[in-house]
Amino acid sequence: MPMKIQKLETFTSRYVSFVKVTTDDGLSGIGQMSTYHADITAQIFHRQVAPWVLGASIAGAHHDDDDGDARTIFADLAARVTEREHKFPGSYIYRALAGLDTALWDLVASAADMPVTALIGGQAGQLRAYASSMKRDISPADEAKRFCQLRDEKGFDAFKFRVGAECGRGKDEWPGRTEEIIPTVTAALGDGIVKMVDANSCFGVARAIEVGHMLEDHGVSHYEEPCPYWHPDDTLQVTNALAIDVTGGEQDCDMRVWKDMIDRRIVNIVQPDVMYMGGITPLLQVAEMADQAGLACTPHAANLSLVTICTMHVLKAIPNAGAYLELSIEGADYYPWQDALFRGDPFKVTDGHVTISDAPGWGVAVNPDWLANADYAVSEIEG
Repeated sequence: MPMKIQKLETFTSRYVSFVKVTTDDGLSGIGQMSTYHADITAQIFHRQVAPWVLGASIAGAHHDDDDGDARTIFADLAARVTEREHKFPGSYIYRALAGLDTALWDLVASAADMPVTALIGGQAGQLRAYASSMKRDISPADEAKRFCQLRDEKGFDAFKFRVGAECGRGKDEWPGRTEEIIPTVTAALGDGIVKMVDANSCFGVARAIEVGHMLEDHGVSHYEEPCPYWHPDDTLQVTNALAIDVTGGEQDCDMRVWKDMIDRRIVNIVQPDVMYMGGITPLLQVAEMADQAGLACTPHAANLSLVTICTMHVLKAIPNAGAYLELSIEGADYYPWQDALFRGDPFKVTDGHVTISDAPGWGVAVNPDWLANADYAVSEIEG
């Protein structure tokens, strides 16, 4: 069977870019590049990814009984790109590759008439989610109030809130906010609720440990990115000093960094991001490395685009999946570009759970009105 990549289309806004891959036998799949500056990533895609994969064979990738061939083929395609573009070993290449990889998985799973999760060893169905706050400009009292409302209305039994300032060089969002929000939120939620925090690379070692002990004292079990992620030795000191789980890895896309992180147990739980990593193919590789080391994998998924859909499928398939899917609770006031990306409500929460559809591929449909209004570009083989 020919099964070669014939056409690569992108549908782009400033924040989101969807990719459609079409083969020479007419099969197609939809994927997404990483959010944020997606309009730049789309240019990278057509300039530095498409030329090296157009015409490439993916014959044999759509076996419905084993994802091994698909993973090998997709990994080789990515390697071909990064080798050809070896002068550019950075994040944008991987963000662009994510669009190709996620579209290819949708194509292959759709051809096999199964959801992606089934193709990689999982099954459709319910998945427990935690309510993830992205806000730091919210008061501790207001954060606690909306968490309690979500607990009562949606059935969430796990929540994550923010401490420190994002890449804050040791400073808080405003003086005293961290010291206030930890006891305020944890007391409001009460017992029987899992509490997590994210410091987004804010603290130096001493302050990170100090905050970590506060978290331990208030029953918080998950401490994300306490130190600048580019200083892994600092994070390791924090991990070794605390009894609670220190987590991280969302920014990382280099397998050398992942090997070091896992080999030295820089963190207790790894958090690769599907879109920053370059797709689910490399994410599955990280998950396997972590599993062999006895570490859980809870991928980062901080907005309601395809990144969360892909993560849902992965979490149902990997043996070392963390207990929860990260599910953003932010709406149009924080992520106005999320509005009307998909038909229906693929992120509906019932009793603290989301549902992975058993429909083929990713099981979601991008809103045709959104696509019609997006900036369009195409790379294809003529003739």
